[in-house]
Amino acid sequence: MFVISLKYKVPIQQVEHHLEAHRAFLEKYYANGHFLLSGRKVPRTGGLIVASGSDRDEIERIIAQDPFYVHQIADYEVTEFEPTQWDVRLDSMINSKE
Repeated sequence: MFVISLKYKVPIQQVEHHLEAHRAFLEKYYANGHFLLSGRKVPRTGGLIVASGSDRDEIERIIAQDPFYVHQIADYEVTEFEPTQWDVRLDSMINSKE
C-alpha cells in the first residue's frame, strides 16, 4: 500500500482550473481498485491519496497520468507501507492484498 502526498506549488486558482480533470483521474483509479481514499489537506496546501498497487513503479506510472502532475500543479511524495494493524471494517480490503 502507498500514501501519496501532493503539495501544491501554484496558486489555488491554477489548482481549481485543473480540478475537474484531476477528479476524473481519481475516479478512473477508484474504479479499477487502485485508489482507496483521497482528500484535501487542511489547510488546503495539497492532498493525500491512499492507494494499492503491485509496486512503487506502478504507482509512479499512475501518478504520471494525473493532470496535476502533467501540468506541474503539485509535487508528489510516495510512501510505501505494509499494514500491520487495522480496524476490522477494513479486513476485506487488507486481507485481499495479502
